[in-house]
Amino acid sequence: MTPEKKIESLNLVIPIGKPKALGSYVPIVNVNDLVFISGQLPIDVNSPSNDLKFRGKVGKQITIEDAQLACKICCLNAFSIVKGLIGDLDKVKRIVKITGYVNCDDAFTDHPKVINGASDFLIEVFGDLGRHSRVAVGVNSLPLNSPVEIDFIIQI
Repeated sequence: MTPEKKIESLNLVIPIGKPKALGSYVPIVNVNDLVFISGQLPIDVNSPSNDLKFRGKVGKQITIEDAQLACKICCLNAFSIVKGLIGDLDKVKRIVKITGYVNCDDAFTDHPKVINGASDFLIEVFGDLGRHSRVAVGVNSLPLNSPVEIDFIIQI
């Protein structure tokens, strides 16, 4: 099953619009066969005001389960950006690495569980090609009070 058919079978949709950059950067850089995708937030890019689906600190206002869902939205937004570059996700050769940032307080230590929401989803969509190296980091705040932010390195 192709990655896009797999996403469809999960009743999920790759956004048609692309997330807008929130600062002085570009959302994607392509160097040879590697694509670097800037940090993605769980933004509903198809809403009129590009609203976050979730806001707050994980472990306080946001449950681990909701933060894992937020990670999936970050992945879907990254897929939208990649599709804009290469046309379809069949051209993805491998998910190389992700870095996941978790908005939490000092006592929270379940960063890996949160970012598993992205890792497990990438493996579900791409199979073995979705297995990647990773960093999961807790931070004191994120843009727009997002619970998570994820950046990606993808081979095409």
